[in-house]
Amino acid sequence: MPETSEIEALKRRLGRVGVWNATLSREPASVEREAAAEIESLGFKALWVGETPNGKESLAHAAILLGATSSLTVATGIASIWARDPIAAANGASALAEAYEGRFLLGLGVSHAPAVAARGHDYRKPVSAMRHYLDAMDATEYAGPLPEPAPRVLAALRPRMLELAAQRASGAHPYFVPPEHTAQARAVLGPEPLLAPEQTVLLETDPDRARRLARQFTTRYLALPNYANNLRELGWKDEDLTEGGSDALVDALVAWGDPETIIQRVRAHLDAGADHVCIQPLTGSAGELLEHLRILAHSDVVET
Repeated sequence: MPETSEIEALKRRLGRVGVWNATLSREPASVEREAAAEIESLGFKALWVGETPNGKESLAHAAILLGATSSLTVATGIASIWARDPIAAANGASALAEAYEGRFLLGLGVSHAPAVAARGHDYRKPVSAMRHYLDAMDATEYAGPLPEPAPRVLAALRPRMLELAAQRASGAHPYFVPPEHTAQARAVLGPEPLLAPEQTVLLETDPDRARRLARQFTTRYLALPNYANNLRELGWKDEDLTEGGSDALVDALVAWGDPETIIQRVRAHLDAGADHVCIQPLTGSAGELLEHLRILAHSDVVET
């Protein structure tokens, strides 16, 4: 684990609330640049971007966003360990860390069996795979200038991966989790490592419409065993996990309502032990994303 002072400095750079988004990866680079610059101007200090087998490569994507901003930290949430070998990951992260003055955060994850199979790999023993990957990264000798290495966090849900995140990274980035998981993750990590959960949000006050839109999001994640098994360990029953999730589960995973309701959910994660909450507005375009973020920023979610 990095020095305590380094982790505390990372927490300050990220702030209490950041933005998580997959929508931007489907937009032209010119649109992404404008959106990233506005997200920075709204007061958010961090932007997390995902990676899929058919989307923009994670480190190249981060470079697009870093080049359009001056102070924003760009984090991969997450870069799959199956998408590039560990030497490429280490060297790419070092190049971004040096070029953009420490504004890059490397989030690494083992992904999910279908996505791993799409890349031609076998999804087996994910914790061991991650450990060996980190070993190879740490053995890489980078020849370029590097004032400060890029910090890294691990996508972690269950105890063994959370323990690895505490031992070999600056912390953990859990995804698709309620505040109850945040409390359990903090207990496993201990007090020092960064804990930065993702929280999906939706500015919609009509319950039927909100849950209908939310289920378009939850359905695909509940089909993935990693997420479903994690929710079972939190006490959710099989009947809660079918057909996009029960009303109670949907409400636990997607914070919908007015800005104050969303701020309350962010506070619930912070009260449970999160250092930084990555809010993911449930939107279909960069324009809709920015509309959500403008409203939330003006409601002081950044100052939560």
